[in-house]
Amino acid sequence: MQRRSLLVGLVTTFLLLSSWVSTGQTREAPPPERFTSEVASVWFDTLYDLVKTEQITPPVAARLYGVVAVALYEALVPGSVQYRSLVGQLNELVAVPQPLPRKRYHWPTVANAALASTVRGLFPTASSGSVETINALEHHFASRLQARLPSPLYTRSVAQGQAVAETVLAWAATDGIATVDDCSYTPPVGPGLWEPTPPAFAPYPLQPCWGQLRPFVLTSGEECAPPPPPAYSADPASEFYAHALDVYTLNMHLTEEQKTIAQYWADNPGATGTPPGHWIAIVGQLARTHGLSLMAAAEAYTRVGLAVADAFIGSWQTKYTYTLLRPVTYIQDVIDPTWLPLLVTPSFPSYTSGHSVQSGAAAVVLTDMFGVVAFTDTLFTDHRLVPLQAPRTFTSFEEAAEEAALSRFYGGIHYPFDNSNGLTQGRCIGHVIVDRVTFSDRLVR
Repeated sequence: MQRRSLLVGLVTTFLLLSSWVSTGQTREAPPPERFTSEVASVWFDTLYDLVKTEQITPPVAARLYGVVAVALYEALVPGSVQYRSLVGQLNELVAVPQPLPRKRYHWPTVANAALASTVRGLFPTASSGSVETINALEHHFASRLQARLPSPLYTRSVAQGQAVAETVLAWAATDGIATVDDCSYTPPVGPGLWEPTPPAFAPYPLQPCWGQLRPFVLTSGEECAPPPPPAYSADPASEFYAHALDVYTLNMHLTEEQKTIAQYWADNPGATGTPPGHWIAIVGQLARTHGLSLMAAAEAYTRVGLAVADAFIGSWQTKYTYTLLRPVTYIQDVIDPTWLPLLVTPSFPSYTSGHSVQSGAAAVVLTDMFGVVAFTDTLFTDHRLVPLQAPRTFTSFEEAAEEAALSRFYGGIHYPFDNSNGLTQGRCIGHVIVDRVTFSDRLVR
């Protein structure tokens, strides 16, 4: 019996040592699956607030959320025994600094350093208040973590997180952002084409070259492209007129619930963390309500970060392919010159709806991870948004995506086909991400 017990003990020890050696860990260095999601969720909640404070536009915000999520994920994945790196899975991401072999790392500390450095690097011209927010949050976690860790372990972990952040920021800088931000564009002129809209009548549409960015996963902004919109016509018997009339008629008789939905999903820059931030905030809610581990939260943030980033590239590619005029322009020209929509029309072309594309993509990647689950969105109370809106409960992510798309019709700023084809485009993008990116072989949380 003693020999049998000794043999079992030796085998067990061998297996444990093999596991520790293969992952570069020791018994004192638990993997990121063993920690709560707090560091990740607090940082992304703060990122939402920074996007709001700095009045970041939706396409730019989507890219920021995506880059930060990738940095978080790649900072943690070397400590996991079940998750895979995104190197070789994301476009042109060829290498990320790896931990020293057989050295211990404290993964919340790695994450804090990576998130702080990445967020700081993505806001080079931030206001002094935002800089103070970033520094204060980094210090909040650092002081708490440093107090209970050996100095070499803490220092090594910080260095690893900062090294990953530096590499991810350098990779992100090669996606064409400098050219896109400074592109030359002259809006085309003609029947059915975008024109400046009230009340600001901004003469230049928002970020016309955004669709030319290198996507995170898509082959280009044209992948998942929707069919053309209905042919423009001012004829009352035409399909296009019928769609515009639907917008006009509905907006003349909106119910209070329809107004609430329109305003709930408006997500205006400067007032909120933008439409992609809405889905990022939902991930934070899921992390808390589902008790996600730090690693699982990193996966969820990355899924949505990739989805919304590529969705805005795809939607903007479509917008500036067709440069379709907004409902307010058509309705004032053809149906009723005094009409105004419930919501202020954003200053860029109509087809497809960015809300719809990004919501369709986010719903697909979240459903793939969590399944069809009910959830309550507490965005407004979590972030103290004004005017305050009550939480909304959904039976699934898909139901939330469909409501987000419909909200733009209720708001009077999109035609029905902008939203329906936008949802389809977004679902395609979500499925591309699900099919091409493998996070783990086992969904153990």
